Amino acid sequence: MTSYKDHVFKLFGLQNRRGVVSGASSGLGKDIALTLASAGAEVFALSRSGSFKEAHEGPVQKNIFHKKIDITDLQSLKTLIKEIAKDGIDFLVNNAGITERQPAADFELKQWQDIQNTNVTAAFNLARLLYPYLRKSKTVGRIINISSMAAHLGFKEVVLYGVSKAALTGMTRGLSIEWAKDNILVNSVSPGWFPSPMTSQVMDPQRKEKILQRMPLQRFGDVQELSAVVCFLLSEAATYITGQDIAVDGGALAYGF
Repeated sequence: MTSYKDHVFKLFGLQNRRGVVSGASSGLGKDIALTLASAGAEVFALSRSGSFKEAHEGPVQKNIFHKKIDITDLQSLKTLIKEIAKDGIDFLVNNAGITERQPAADFELKQWQDIQNTNVTAAFNLARLLYPYLRKSKTVGRIINISSMAAHLGFKEVVLYGVSKAALTGMTRGLSIEWAKDNILVNSVSPGWFPSPMTSQVMDPQRKEKILQRMPLQRFGDVQELSAVVCFLLSEAATYITGQDIAVDGGALAYGF
């Protein structure tokens, strides 16, 4: 008879899984990669730097393999996928993202293109290039798109970022339906405010105060609180969840007045 301990370990562990995390050099992506590796997964960490940019306390997991790449370069992406996916791929976490803070009327076309290319086009390309491998997963193929509260709420001076994240949630829903019979589950996670190099670009004391006032929990999130949700969605405990966007936001989206 299987013990409850063994059952829980099987439900939430990621042993014998192989997958990709983009934007894994710092912030949320770094913690996601470390968490998934700690749960037993073999993680290919994609980033422009090809390494963790921030100091890491404790041992770095041996089953994290850093790959230096510009994910907006489609040809380089095709070459890399052929290299790392030949032994199978079970999951993709589309985490890479960029933003700029500027009034919408002042944005140049190139800024629009840069944000959409990184946040949307590269994520879509990763999904479609990994599709043949994900559908052959011995468990269930998974795609997790890291979205944002900006996909659901309006924020001034980061309109282009909000557009890109809304597109990402739309892609989540569409692919979840189209690939439902192909052994692939597709979900997204919308973080609230977590300290990271990217959020620091758009944070100032006034915005910080407004954000905290909207959060029922009255605090910013810890990156491990987000990584835990990603880990759950990739586990055997989440095989009946697809096409969903999970808000990890301290209650911000539930807030009325």
